[in-house]
Amino acid sequence: MKRRAFLLGCLLIASLSVARAEPGATPRVAVIDWGLAETLLGLGVTPLAVAELDNYQRWVAVPEMPPTVHDLGLRTEPNLELLAQLRPDMILITPQFEAARSKLERIAPVISLSIYRPDGDAYANAREVTRELGRLTATADRAEALIQAVDAQLAALRVALADQSIEPLFVASFMDDRHVRVFGPQSLFHAVLIRAGLSNAWTGSDNFWGFAQAGVEKLAEPHEAGLIVLRPLPLNAERSLAASALWQNLPFVRAGRVYELPPTWQFGGLISASRFATLLAEALDG
Repeated sequence: MKRRAFLLGCLLIASLSVARAEPGATPRVAVIDWGLAETLLGLGVTPLAVAELDNYQRWVAVPEMPPTVHDLGLRTEPNLELLAQLRPDMILITPQFEAARSKLERIAPVISLSIYRPDGDAYANAREVTRELGRLTATADRAEALIQAVDAQLAALRVALADQSIEPLFVASFMDDRHVRVFGPQSLFHAVLIRAGLSNAWTGSDNFWGFAQAGVEKLAEPHEAGLIVLRPLPLNAERSLAASALWQNLPFVRAGRVYELPPTWQFGGLISASRFATLLAEALDG
């Protein structure tokens, strides 16, 4: 694989996410949504507080959340008392948390941003949201640099894979040992596949968030497809799959075309797109 240009894109992302903005130069931001939180980190902005930090570590993992960030509790029921004590300058939410707006607005201005919408593709929306977060946090230059770096990374991945014959790929997360969340055209992962010159094997419908729930037997066609599995797996799923005749007889299992990736947020922004691209390249190159 022509890895040099692609790895350059990865290094650009890493340099952006490591450098932190000056504490006094950016507003104090509380964040309910993990996709918005990871984007702030990519801009060098450490959030004041984020919901469900333990689950963030399990499902998002990278970028790592700094230890100074306060845990707001459940995303659906954030700790309003703690939030009031922290006195944020703004609170970032996404539309699915609009029910909490009236309570949150008693504490600080609430701004709702959405990557996942009925129209447009998730990657284009993520670029737009990154720009808006750059404007809100006085990091507009960093936002443009992040957008350009991820665009360049995906373009480099397309070049790196151009001379390879790669099968269509399902991208899925296990719900249990018989059912998956499989990602379709509305998803961020689909957008990355297309920009990398790859094909999504899932041609069925998907929902607002870009996934469909399906039995694993629905992944038997096309016969030549591969499967990208996103961790974490449900408890005992590996043991159950190892003993499942249905699973063991799926074409991609028999042919050794199953690629497991570490946790990558399934509903994230540009940082998740970059991480997925990096992990995908490593899996296909291995």
